[in-house]
Amino acid sequence: MSTATSLIPIRIPSVGESITSGTLGTWKRKNGESVASGDPLFEIETDKVTSEVFAETDGTLEILVPEGTEVKVGQTVGHLHPGKLPARKTTPPPTSEKEPTPAKLSPARVITPTPASSLVHTEADTAVPSHSSPRSDRETRKKMSPLRRKIADRLVSAQHTAAILTTFNEADLSNLIALRTEVQSTFQTQHGIKLGFMSFFLQATVHALKAVPSVNARIEGDEIVSQNYFDIGVAVGTERGLVVPVLRDCDQLDLAGLEKALSAVATRAREGKLTLPDLEGGVFTISNGGVYGSVLSTPILNPPQSAILGLHAIQQRPVAVSGQVEIRPMMNLALSYDHRLIDGKQAVTFLIEIKKFVENPALALLQLTPSA
Repeated sequence: MSTATSLIPIRIPSVGESITSGTLGTWKRKNGESVASGDPLFEIETDKVTSEVFAETDGTLEILVPEGTEVKVGQTVGHLHPGKLPARKTTPPPTSEKEPTPAKLSPARVITPTPASSLVHTEADTAVPSHSSPRSDRETRKKMSPLRRKIADRLVSAQHTAAILTTFNEADLSNLIALRTEVQSTFQTQHGIKLGFMSFFLQATVHALKAVPSVNARIEGDEIVSQNYFDIGVAVGTERGLVVPVLRDCDQLDLAGLEKALSAVATRAREGKLTLPDLEGGVFTISNGGVYGSVLSTPILNPPQSAILGLHAIQQRPVAVSGQVEIRPMMNLALSYDHRLIDGKQAVTFLIEIKKFVENPALALLQLTPSA
C-alpha cells in the first residue's frame, strides 16, 4: 500500500496571465482508472480559455474534486498513485480545500487552450451542469461557466459600446460554382487540398478592405487606428461552440495558401489545440452561418473590430437576368459595422465589392481587381 509521500498531487496549473481561478470541467478519466503519461485528465474552464490538463507520469487516478467546482490555480484536485488505488478511495469526495496558488507547483501540464466563441454566434452552450437538484421535473438548471459569462458580458458590451448597424446584399454564385467544379480535380491534384468557397470570400474581403479602408480600422479612445494589414478571423464550429481563429496576412496568400491555412486552423480548433495567439489581432471577421442553414442574420461585432461579414446558405431563387427570369444560386450577404466609424455609403460599397469579386471568381485565380 502506497504511503502519503508517494502520492503525486494533481494541481490546477496556470492557464494565462491574470487568471487565478476557473471551473473544473469534465474529468477525462474515471476515479481509480489507470492513466499513462500524456493522457488527458480534465478540463479547466476560465473566462478566457478552456484547457485540457494532461498527466505527466503513469499512475492510478484518485479524484478529489468533482466536476463543476470552482477551483483556484495551485489547488489540488486529485492524486496519481504509483500503484492500484486503495479500495476506500473509490468514491470521489467533494472538497473545499484551498491551497497556495503558485502555478509552478503543478505537476500537470496544459496543452493548447481552446478559446470561447468570439462574439460571432452564441447558439452553442458551454454552461456547466449544476449539482443542485431541480425544483421540478418541468425544468432543469445549470450554472453558467466562466466562458459563457464572459461571452455574455462581451455581447452586452459590444451592443452598448458600438453603434451597430447591418446592411445587406446578395450575390449570384453561378460563376463561382461553375469555376470551382471545373478546376476542382486539377486544383486538388496540384495542391493536395480541395478548393472551397471560403478562400474566394477571403480574397474578396481583402480586396474590399483595400477598396474601403475605413472598414479596416478601429476606434481606440478618441483615435481612429487604421490597420494596413489583413489578418482575418474565420468562425469555426467546434463541440464547444464557435471559435474564431485568425488567418495571418491573407493578402499574401493565393487560393491554395488560404485553403491550407484555413484547414490547419480549423483542424486545431476542432481538436482543441488552438492557443490564445491564434485568436488575437484580427482586423475583420467572416462568419458563415450558411453551413448551418441560416438564410439571413445580423452578426454581432467582435471588438475591437469595426465590422463583420455574415455569409448565408446558397439558395436556388428566381432572379431577373437580362430581362428574363432565371433560377440562380443566390447567397445573402450581411455586413454589421460600427456606424461611429463606417458610414452607410462605405458599408454598401464594401458589400458591392464583395459581390463583384465572387460573381467574377476567375479574377481570384488571376489575382486581378474587378473593374467598376
